[in-house]
Amino acid sequence: MKHILTAACLLTFPATASADQVGSVDVDWLGNDIIIEALTDPDVEGVTCHVAYFERGLIDRLQKGNWFEDPSNSSIACRQTGPITIGDVATGSEGEDVFSKSRSIIFKSIRVKRIFDQENQTLIYIAHARDVQNGSAKMSVSTVPLYQPTQAVSQNDQ
Repeated sequence: MKHILTAACLLTFPATASADQVGSVDVDWLGNDIIIEALTDPDVEGVTCHVAYFERGLIDRLQKGNWFEDPSNSSIACRQTGPITIGDVATGSEGEDVFSKSRSIIFKSIRVKRIFDQENQTLIYIAHARDVQNGSAKMSVSTVPLYQPTQAVSQNDQ
């Protein structure tokens, strides 16, 4: 049964980028931490996002119960980290998933979605919680402009 559930989950969720933990901040003596991960967009070369989220420690889990779930809180910041090359990205208003990380044993996750604002030539990245039953209004958004700054022409070049 466990293998069937795992296979069903893998087929349900699209392949997304993986993240590398780049930092951890201890927030109390209960073992609760803020985890910071870096992820590169698999379809947009030159963009790196940093996602921060809360991870409950063992003592907190023992005291408060709810063993298998972490809070939905997250924050995101995305920046250009090299020349931007856009691959095959969705252009619809729904965007597409770039990253997903489980926050409970089965159905709750933190997701990063990319939306391409073609009119303003901007990539929008939104981090939000996804839950089968209880949606959350907690989200964070970051944008990466795609324009190329114009080079100033000096009087000597004219």
